[in-house]
Amino acid sequence: MDEHAGDGSVLDLLEKRIEETVGQLQDCRKENETLRSEIASLQSILRSCKLPVSGASDEEQDEGFSYTEKVRIKQKLVQILQRIEVELRNDSAG
Repeated sequence: MDEHAGDGSVLDLLEKRIEETVGQLQDCRKENETLRSEIASLQSILRSCKLPVSGASDEEQDEGFSYTEKVRIKQKLVQILQRIEVELRNDSAG
């Protein structure tokens, strides 16, 4: 009879851990959905970035940024988005 009492506590512990794991999974899914939404928003902003035509000089300023600065900013944003996407894929696969 002692074995059955031990089985009950082990099953209770297992059930508790499963509930915790399911809760964590749901939290992760919500966070991933939020991150995906933010990525989509950032991608939209990035796509709408209008850079001056190539050949514009560095001295030509538009909204306070030179052509070279805008290119660097856009490249940096692309790198950040790529890193975020890689992290999301790794989290989804794991």
